[in-house]
This record gives sequence, C-alpha cells and structure tokens, in this order.
Amino acid sequence: MPHKFFTMAVYTTEIASETITSDNPIHQRLLKAYVLAADQVYGDLLEVGCGEGRGITWLTQKSKSYSAIDKIAEVVEGLKKKYPAGNFQSGNIPPLPYADNSFDCVVSFQVIEHIADDASYLKEISRVLRPNGLALITTPNRPMSLSRNPWHEREYTADELTALAKKYFSNVIMNGITGNEKVMQYHERNRVSVNKIMRWDIFDLQHKLPAAVLRVPYEMLNRLNRNKLKEAADELVASIRHEDYLLTDNAASALDLFLIAKK
Repeated sequence: MPHKFFTMAVYTTEIASETITSDNPIHQRLLKAYVLAADQVYGDLLEVGCGEGRGITWLTQKSKSYSAIDKIAEVVEGLKKKYPAGNFQSGNIPPLPYADNSFDCVVSFQVIEHIADDASYLKEISRVLRPNGLALITTPNRPMSLSRNPWHEREYTADELTALAKKYFSNVIMNGITGNEKVMQYHERNRVSVNKIMRWDIFDLQHKLPAAVLRVPYEMLNRLNRNKLKEAADELVASIRHEDYLLTDNAASALDLFLIAKK
C-alpha cells in the first residue's frame, strides 16, 4: 500500500495515481482519509508525508494555515508553485523541523509503515502539537494485507498501533476505513489474483529476501496485477469512489487503520 518516503518515480503502484485507471480503487481509498480529515482539522495544520498533494484541497478548506513535509524534493518544489499559500519543506523524518507546540492538528496518512523509528515519529508528532492538539494517522491493517510490501518497515494490527500511540498521546481512538460491497468485491478479486501469483513463491522468498531485492519485482508484479484486474472488471475498477469507503469502529477488520489521537 501507498506512500511517499522514498526517491523514485512519483506514480508507482506504491504512490497510486488519480490519472491511471487501474490505480483508481487505491487512489480513492487513500483519498478517503482526507475527506474524513476535512471534517475534523482546524487552525494551524501540518501534513507529515504530503506526497504529490492528493488531499491538500480537502485539508485547506477548514484549516487556518497549511504546512507540509515530504522526502521527495522535486514533488515538494512543484507543490510550492501549485499552492503558494502553503509552507512546504523536503527532508527525512523523524525528527520534524518545527518548534514545540507549533500546530493545532497533524495529519499523516500511509507514512508510519515506512518509518524505521516509529516511536520517534509519534513522539515528534506529539511534540509539535499544541496542548489538546489533534493527530490523524492512517496505515494499512496488517491482517488485511495480501502480501509482503517491501517498501514497508512493518505493518500493524489495531491493538499494536493503539498501544504504541498511547505512549505519546493522552487520548487515543482507533477506527478504520473499510469498504462497501463494491469495494470488497474488488478486494476479493485482488486477493484471488495475488494468491495466484504467490503460489509460485514455493520457498517463501517474499519473507526471506531483503526488502531492497524485492522492490523491483514487487513493483512489476503489482502493476501487472492491477492492469489485469482492470481488464477483467473495467467497470468495477473505474466506478469506485471515495464514498464507497466507509469509516468503521471495527478497526480489526478494516482495510486501513484510522488513528485519532489527542495530545
């Protein structure tokens, strides 16, 4: 599943594109977090891992100011031109290059799974938040993942991420993002297709080889798989919208975890 903290072409299967039809179900799934966040954010807002700016227009509707940081410098430079009112920086995190108590809200979607020091990442988000500040964080729900993603340092269960977040935030609510019948039909087609590919991995190399070795074949097979799903069910793939993804309090069975935390 998607994100951002690496240097490569922007629109890979890891960073789904709104312009590639076979990416549409993933793009809409990622967009849903921003739609949900738009109803909650306020004041001075920081996005940790803005990527190509998928949700900036949603986030700026309710916030007083918008700041963002991402590793991909060339994308950040483009966002500076597209959103001149924003405050954009490029760089690796953690730490975050902001003073204590700088923001009312922090959003960080599909990022924590890419961060080696996840504890420092959460601690830094808490540090830059003002008292009672709000953090919204999403990440794939490990039990629903279909294979190892070599771009991820790790994935979490709802209980694991809740326990970690409670070390740095005074109030933690774990929700999830799931899908309606249309979304779950696509997810099941995807599961069956991935399993057909993985049956050739008789030595379980996906879990034994170093992540760096797996990234190129993962990208090739993931793109091939998405294209096959589109060809087999083009109408389904193209028709999914963010409205087909739903917020749920049953995080354990959700596609993505949606963490709501207060400092």
